[in-house]
Amino acid sequence: MQLTIAAGVTVLATGLFLAPLSSQLDDQAMRRALAIAQTTAARPELADALRDAGRPTADGPVQAAAERVRRVTGAEYVVVMDTRGVRWSHPARTQIGRPVSTDPSAALAGREVMQIDTGTLGRSARGKVPLRDDDGRIVGAVSVGIAYESVRDRLVGAVPGLLAYAGGALAVGALAAYAVARRLRRRTHDLAFSDISALLAEREAMLHGIREGVVALDAGGRIRLVNDEAQRLLELRAEHTGRPLTEVLPPGRTTDVLAGRVTGADLLTVSGGRVLVANRMPTDDGGAVATLRDRTELERLGRELDGTRGLIDALRAQDHEHANRLHTLLGLLELGLHEEAVEFVTEAVGVHRATAEQVTERVHDPLLAALLVGKATVAAERGVSLRLTPDTLLPDRLVDPPGLVTVLGNLVDNAMDAAAGSADPLVAVELRAEGRTVVLTVDDTGPGVPAGRRELVFTEGWSTKEPPAHGKRGIGLALVRRLAERQGGSVTVTDRVGGGAAFTVVLPEALADARVETQGEAPSEAPPEAPAGPRDRAPGNMPTAAVARAVPAQGATPATPPAVPPARHRARHGTTR
Repeated sequence: MQLTIAAGVTVLATGLFLAPLSSQLDDQAMRRALAIAQTTAARPELADALRDAGRPTADGPVQAAAERVRRVTGAEYVVVMDTRGVRWSHPARTQIGRPVSTDPSAALAGREVMQIDTGTLGRSARGKVPLRDDDGRIVGAVSVGIAYESVRDRLVGAVPGLLAYAGGALAVGALAAYAVARRLRRRTHDLAFSDISALLAEREAMLHGIREGVVALDAGGRIRLVNDEAQRLLELRAEHTGRPLTEVLPPGRTTDVLAGRVTGADLLTVSGGRVLVANRMPTDDGGAVATLRDRTELERLGRELDGTRGLIDALRAQDHEHANRLHTLLGLLELGLHEEAVEFVTEAVGVHRATAEQVTERVHDPLLAALLVGKATVAAERGVSLRLTPDTLLPDRLVDPPGLVTVLGNLVDNAMDAAAGSADPLVAVELRAEGRTVVLTVDDTGPGVPAGRRELVFTEGWSTKEPPAHGKRGIGLALVRRLAERQGGSVTVTDRVGGGAAFTVVLPEALADARVETQGEAPSEAPPEAPAGPRDRAPGNMPTAAVARAVPAQGATPATPPAVPPARHRARHGTTR
């Protein structure tokens, strides 16, 4: 194809060169004839001879002068005529004395003429000029002709050289086409154009059909390609193609990973509340291709699995505790101590029910209350005391309860992990409303967070703990910060008084407008305590015993100690933490 194009261009260029060459040769011949005529007419003796001679003769001075000029210049003819158009000179002597075959009026009128015309000697390129005497009067005219066959011979003679140049250019073009074709075949792996088109169509279908985000960058860091899934995960649009990555994505770990400033395999990052796993592969042209997998659902399921396992362990502990209480109750009944048995049941159930009601009275949102009850059960099983501070009071007006559940759940989980190894493990939770702002504080008695790592703990993928079985760590705190910033809030970590860490989350506009209530109305008093029945449960269908054992009131002491200490209970059930 390239050779055909090169040959076609060569033929076209040759034709375009030959087309004006004929006209140029004709013009050169006419100008040459005109120049010879001008030179001949400029000789004063020629005008004098024409004026002094009586009539034209074949042996006259005019014929002799004209023939001398013709031989010297190589013209086909040099004709001198008088004002009547009668020839005084001509290569054919028989034509002397006869009128010229073409109209001489323009030259006799004083104008110079150039033309291609046919006369007695055939077709020729002609130049005609007026012949003047010393006084400037026109006494005749001079006509010079150049044989047209000589012009044609020059044109034909130029063709071989032109074809030689064209052939050389065609050879160079053919070699260049061959070199380009070989390079193109190497670059395209010997694929035909139809194969390349099919591969492009298949690539487009594959890229936009897979459920994995793909972002291609050029050597300058500009987005070269982004498929539909990447647009969804990174909140990009098709018109962002061709723009630098740093212009369309905010600063952060996601941008650093895609730009290659953070290297590694299966890098975790958070973008728009989504947990992503990113991999980046450089290309030969200096660019890169990054793939993104959405692990948000998997992380959520993994956390639910961890929570479910914790609840199962807690329920197993409560089952053991319940069995101990039943054994105690059975012993009291067998000994006939009926009043002591009634007092034992009433005291245990009453304390547990009052403690469960303490959670619901301070946290009015059912999702958060259920979360605290469940976390309290898990904390009790791990030997950690989970408490609500006296300042805790949160109305049921949350704009985004699931988001706050995620924030509180992650902070409580991290606090329990940190406090579990301390001498007196304690996690304190405070939830309070300041206008429409929610302030959440979670304290723990763990080792605390050094000042140099207080920003690092919020980085995606950074953790000091071993990863769980379902995936990787380093997501919880990063997700907490992202959710807080998405609502215009902030997350900070400081030292807890007495040792440990204190995480504070401020969420502006987290509460809806307050309902119309009586100003200054005091909270309703709890109903009088009634004997607990088998259906008395804390929010979330959690047994009240777990809440009472794990969420005692601030500064309160449980009325009855657990029947089996947590450590001994874990050893008995074969659980190792």
